Amino acid sequence: MLGALSRKAWIWAYLAAGATYVAAILAGSGGGGGGIWSLLYVAFTFASFAVMVGIGQMFVVTLGPGNVDLSIPATMTLAGTVALKFMASDGALVVPGLLIAIGVGLACGLFNFGLILLMRIPPIIATLSSSFLFQSLAIWSNRGLRIKPPQSLADFATGGTVGIPNAALVALLVSVLAWVILEKAIVGRWILATGQNKRAARLGGVPVNAVHFGVYVGCAVLAGLTGFMLASFSGGANLNMGTEYMLMSIAVVVIGGSSIAGGNSNVPGIWAAALFMFLLVSMLNSYGLGAGVRLILTGLIIVSVVALASKKRGRV
Repeated sequence: MLGALSRKAWIWAYLAAGATYVAAILAGSGGGGGGIWSLLYVAFTFASFAVMVGIGQMFVVTLGPGNVDLSIPATMTLAGTVALKFMASDGALVVPGLLIAIGVGLACGLFNFGLILLMRIPPIIATLSSSFLFQSLAIWSNRGLRIKPPQSLADFATGGTVGIPNAALVALLVSVLAWVILEKAIVGRWILATGQNKRAARLGGVPVNAVHFGVYVGCAVLAGLTGFMLASFSGGANLNMGTEYMLMSIAVVVIGGSSIAGGNSNVPGIWAAALFMFLLVSMLNSYGLGAGVRLILTGLIIVSVVALASKKRGRV
């Protein structure tokens, strides 16, 4: 049983997260006994945002080599900015504001799909280019103002239910939906087949272009939802709110055990990787190390995981 468990890609991410949690506690991040649980609560809260964008990125990466969405941060910023500006701190407009954030994500996903599939621009270049456009639109719509979310929405985003952060509950709902799609729905099999061999998938009757459409649009919609939640949690949308999630969305996919070569996804591993990354930051902060060290370590971790995965495939 232990041997079978050790072959699960996600188990190593959870072990790393557990070890980092202990190290963070020993470094003083958790404080006393209550602080230990407090650190776990905060970890799940902040990891939730990385989980939501990570799941979207996971689906994109699953499509195979060269597929990655670099417009996630700008989509988050644009969706959060437009939605909060529309609500104007009015609690009666929370639901329309959420729909607007999702609609912005939908529009961004459609734009990315158009660049990639219709204009034949490589995904990395297409999404990087579109990110500049989305960010410019956010700057134009925001004009440097920080609009606060409605109080009821802020209370929900920062609050919890039965001791579980509400943000984590939203991310858990997204995770369950993603797992069901991958494991139980024919769409999930289409996504995996496309990532494993696009030509064979097309010959087998898989609507490859439709799969790409759904994945890129779905990724952008999740980015829009995350931007809405993050802006509500942090007390308002700002133009840098999504910056760290470009690298983070890729990191949680790679560290969580999904294959960067495509054709293999790992939803449970996304949670483990997101918790690991937050706890690593907490531990580094306890030792007084800054953002530069964090970025270096994140890059080294990604390179190490990719190198190990490539070596493993080479032995098969």
